[in-house]
Amino acid sequence: MVAMVNIDTNTTVVSECSVGPLNDTHKIKDGEFKWDSNTQGTILGSFFYGYLLTQVPGGRMAEKFGGKWLFGLGVLCTSVLTLLTPIAARWGVVPLIVLRVCEGLGEGVTFPAMHAMLGTWLPKMERSLLGTIIYSGAQIGTVISMPISGLLCDSDFLGGWPSVFYVFGTLGCIWTIFWGILIYETPDVHPRISRAELLLIQADRSDDSQKKNKPNIPWKKILTSIPVWTLMITHFGQNWGFYTFLTMLPTYLSSILRFNIKSDGFISALPYLLQAIVGWVTSYIADYARQRQYFTISTIRKICNTVGFIGPAICLLGVIVSGCNHIWSVVFLTLAMGFNGFTFSGYMVTHVDMSPEFAGTLMGMTNAFATLTGFLAPKAVGALTQNNQTLAQWRIVFYIAIGVYVVTGALYVLCGSAKLQKWGASKSRSLSDIAEKAETTSDE
Repeated sequence: MVAMVNIDTNTTVVSECSVGPLNDTHKIKDGEFKWDSNTQGTILGSFFYGYLLTQVPGGRMAEKFGGKWLFGLGVLCTSVLTLLTPIAARWGVVPLIVLRVCEGLGEGVTFPAMHAMLGTWLPKMERSLLGTIIYSGAQIGTVISMPISGLLCDSDFLGGWPSVFYVFGTLGCIWTIFWGILIYETPDVHPRISRAELLLIQADRSDDSQKKNKPNIPWKKILTSIPVWTLMITHFGQNWGFYTFLTMLPTYLSSILRFNIKSDGFISALPYLLQAIVGWVTSYIADYARQRQYFTISTIRKICNTVGFIGPAICLLGVIVSGCNHIWSVVFLTLAMGFNGFTFSGYMVTHVDMSPEFAGTLMGMTNAFATLTGFLAPKAVGALTQNNQTLAQWRIVFYIAIGVYVVTGALYVLCGSAKLQKWGASKSRSLSDIAEKAETTSDE
């Protein structure tokens, strides 16, 4: 976006932070599109209109028919449309928005499908670590793609900024081939799984969850469950902060802290690298604490989630205080995402804890609600900074994110629960599930 927009016709930039120790004198290429902040926010957020619509259907389809091909086709759809993005952008804002809505429709099934597969594959004592390793792929992808995107935009390869869409769209299509070959729907059909590993995974699944005819989902009980609604609101709070970082951090670094496009890409990637590393370490500790029964599973999730929400809130206060201090601003922004890595072992895996069998549907529900932030957060930032790219306006953006983190994090502590719900599984349960129920009877 930074490379695509014509900076001469964009929003008014006040040079409050025109000089800094990490800046250089490299001139950013002037973009070809005359999009103001509101238009940019609309384009960035349009993806999530489509993304919102396929969340719950995606989760239910994954539980009924399996998540492998649903996930793979979702990524393939997005990859093909990514290849077409430069063409759509040059046609006009409306075609670009329509294309990004369609991308969202394809991508919307991926998280619910993956959660359904986690419910099938992950032993309960290893959910924190394995779930974190899998989902941290998104952060690792960001770490790799942001610097490469900056370099591609700054180059003349395939026209500069269009090369970003060509390169990553092509890689996504190639990835789909490997996914189809290497991934198996369930442990039972994997040709190379050991007998011991298969028995370990099956011990944590109910008898009915292994049958082809899946049980009907208890919609009434789910929709009247306080922990489910709490999880939805918590997911909303996390996504507000995360999408504020993901979609607007490059703009803040470029417009306010005055990084050039190459520095922007590398600096923007640092927070996600730390987030992944912190997530890995935290998840190992969380699983260890659960195996040793130091805390109940709900207590473990709440501790991790609280650190993952309150830590970024405190760091954003640090960004506000830092003002034009480039070094401290980057440090606090990086630490904010680092602390956010705790959420992998917090709310993120709670869906599977509450109901391994319906984890896909639960993720679809909470992620659908949380996806509202995908277009609300960019629109809010666009409205606040329209023709007014100043530190004062960006402080308001950060204050809003701080408030959302604190309120939703506190709600999860007060009303959230990660114990296996009564409606969360079929009547026929394995011995392992009975043991899990006994483990969590003392929760709250």
